[in-house]
Amino acid sequence: MAASYSIGIDLGGTNLRAAAIDKDGKMLAKLSGSTPVASGPGPVVDDMAQSVEKLREQFGRDDLVGIGAGVPGNIDMAKGVIVGWGNMPIFNGYAMREELSKRLGTKVILENDANAAALGEQWMGAGRGVDDLVLLTLGTGVGGGIIIGGRILHGQIGMAGELGHMTISPNGNPCGCGNRGCLEKHASATAVSAMARLLGLGHDLTAQQVYDLAVQGNDRAKEIFKVMGEGLGIALASLVNIFNFPLYLLGGGVVAAWDFFAPAMLAEVERRSYTYRSTLKIAPTRIEAAKLGGDAGLFGAACLPLQDVRT
Repeated sequence: MAASYSIGIDLGGTNLRAAAIDKDGKMLAKLSGSTPVASGPGPVVDDMAQSVEKLREQFGRDDLVGIGAGVPGNIDMAKGVIVGWGNMPIFNGYAMREELSKRLGTKVILENDANAAALGEQWMGAGRGVDDLVLLTLGTGVGGGIIIGGRILHGQIGMAGELGHMTISPNGNPCGCGNRGCLEKHASATAVSAMARLLGLGHDLTAQQVYDLAVQGNDRAKEIFKVMGEGLGIALASLVNIFNFPLYLLGGGVVAAWDFFAPAMLAEVERRSYTYRSTLKIAPTRIEAAKLGGDAGLFGAACLPLQDVRT
């Protein structure tokens, strides 16, 4: 029988998920569970391999096109080595692609998780039918992925798309990356919590709790999302000016607050981007919420081995 499905893996800071997805984009099955990331690479690769084996046994070894894995951090694409997982330095320098391939006895494609999410949205999400798009993922930090001609833009060694570290405030707050005023210091869930603390709303509020306050009409909570929207607008204006793509997507948990931050964001893009204003009557630039939610990375990872065999 012809190969007809692939397996996508999405490794997070605490959770591991895997899914079998066919060449038409139908999710056949999904496995979810926690994984001992803090214990180091060995136990994590064991869990990844076990998840793949379960799906491979269920849907057939002969029908499997390949395996794609989305993982946090920067990856040396040529070597399949994680070179910069900020929260888990124990993985830095680890040849995850080689180790996972050895245990499974088959080829594995390793990819940054935000890149995988962008590809997933392009394949089966809000970007269906669009060859060129940018995805910003708003979570604990801000990640990003750039798709050109239906393929991920990697750059020289795989570090293209570090959109969370675009400077939007030259003298802004210091960031862990060594820069100041990075986008993720203004538009991530962590930034929302930090602003809530500064405005006296509470010392340990989550972004969800700040959103709940905004829904209840709290003016300071609303102001936080306005500031967040302005930061996103500055970043998006630059991206629109640089790429002139038809579509820019925002994903991640903080997107639930769209109604609170989007007006300021879109106003800022229009004010700062001549390209955006110029396309309004010709072919409007779309800035929208992503659609696949937490499954975007699974679809993108599964898409990687399917890209050259899809019909």
